[in-house]
Amino acid sequence: MADDSNSGNSDNRQPLLEMANVSKSFPGVRALSDVNLELYPGEVLALLGENGAGKSTLIKMLGGVHSPDAGTIKINGQEIRIDTPTASQQAGVGIIYQEFNLIPALSARENIFLGQEKGALSWVARSQEEEAARELFDRIGVPVDPNALCRDLTVAQQQVVEIAKALAQSAQIVVMDEPSAALTPREVEGLYAIVDELRRQGIGVIYISHRLNEIERLADRIMVLRDGQHVGTRNAQDVTRDEIIEMMVGRSLDNEFPDEIRPVGETRLVVEGLSRGAAVQDVSFDVRAGEILGIAGLVGAGRTETVRLLFGADKPDAGSITLDGRTLTIRSPRHAIAQGICLLTEDRKGQGLVLGLSVQENFGLPNMQDFKRAGFISKRDESKAFARFVDQLKIKVTGGNQIAETLSGGNQQKVVLAKWLQRNAEVIIFDEPTRGIDVGAKYEIYLLMNELARQGKAIIMISSELPEVLGLSDRILVMHEGRVAGCLDNENVTQEDLMRLATGSKEVVSAQ
Repeated sequence: MADDSNSGNSDNRQPLLEMANVSKSFPGVRALSDVNLELYPGEVLALLGENGAGKSTLIKMLGGVHSPDAGTIKINGQEIRIDTPTASQQAGVGIIYQEFNLIPALSARENIFLGQEKGALSWVARSQEEEAARELFDRIGVPVDPNALCRDLTVAQQQVVEIAKALAQSAQIVVMDEPSAALTPREVEGLYAIVDELRRQGIGVIYISHRLNEIERLADRIMVLRDGQHVGTRNAQDVTRDEIIEMMVGRSLDNEFPDEIRPVGETRLVVEGLSRGAAVQDVSFDVRAGEILGIAGLVGAGRTETVRLLFGADKPDAGSITLDGRTLTIRSPRHAIAQGICLLTEDRKGQGLVLGLSVQENFGLPNMQDFKRAGFISKRDESKAFARFVDQLKIKVTGGNQIAETLSGGNQQKVVLAKWLQRNAEVIIFDEPTRGIDVGAKYEIYLLMNELARQGKAIIMISSELPEVLGLSDRILVMHEGRVAGCLDNENVTQEDLMRLATGSKEVVSAQ
């Protein structure tokens, strides 16, 4: 039952949006059960919950992708039926999904007004659209060239185009789904300013994010879903971070990060003078048994480019890689995997999984040798092995035949992790391991990383979330413009220390 005792709506305002007793089922899954949501003009409502809690289903009903099995939707007090995306737009709803709905080869202007062009005799009134687009960008507070092709815009600028699309359709309600996932820290600050401006204009904003610091900065109220049910809606100022986490996961997490001291052994991985053009320049570091080495830095600092060289995805210009005293020759990911190095990529959908295959097939792809019997793959052995990891990692799947594309982001990440754990890799590289993953699943990933370190594995973790880097790492390598800016023992290190190195505003600290 929802706890709305502190919802803070006793001022008798009429809600801009009311979703009452909304339910939705799919074959074998009860996605939502009697969920209630209210959104007021000029309010930012944070919608929180673990992956699979029902957030996406709720938003897709508001966007006309799914129709509710039961319940009602009202906008400005009038009950409406939203059964298509067009009906949603006509009702004043603008939804900005995590994966943008833009045509890269069209300009910002063309994307904004696509489908609603106004012109005589089938001619598009380009000058009028340009002027209208500039007015929209001015209203948002971010200058964007209306005639720039969307493929040439930054992620932050593309997001502004999506917001302009919604405002061009007279949206009263704007939904933002993980809007900061691919933004730099500076761009995130710009996003905050945009949300504040939408609030000032009386637009209701539903903001979905797993980053609790964003929720604390933006939200007026917080609504939590768990297992398809409405757990509660609270005033943001009346609830602590620990209480939010407990509402989301249904249990108390004593700390946001596991608090444990692991024994650190001998040096296992040694990287010396690794270089590739301007992206990676003379990078050297080592990782010891049982150690988690965090790699921090701004977007474009060379973090991902460095680990791609370790994994054989790119060819280095210079440098050496040594594991347990053996100098490795890594010409491809296949060579890296064979020699005990595995990478959980930043882009799990594009590079970590074959989305059209089943979860079991994805698990088996790099492990076929383990399940080969007389020249054939034993699906029985593969299924048994996968089932062990489903239990160990708490992967939420209906079975091994479930298509990978249908899983939540957190469960997709766990499937990627499972296939590498089956390989029994000695060096495991996590590139943004918790991006787009809810707080409960994050904690499980953290526990798993600690367990792997306890087994003597060498762990490398790239993360753009500095609290995560500080909360998990034994040492922290900071990169700036393709070079190592410093390597710090994680004792009394602050976010400010890391940012000074990451921005090049502090002298290089010798890597240890």
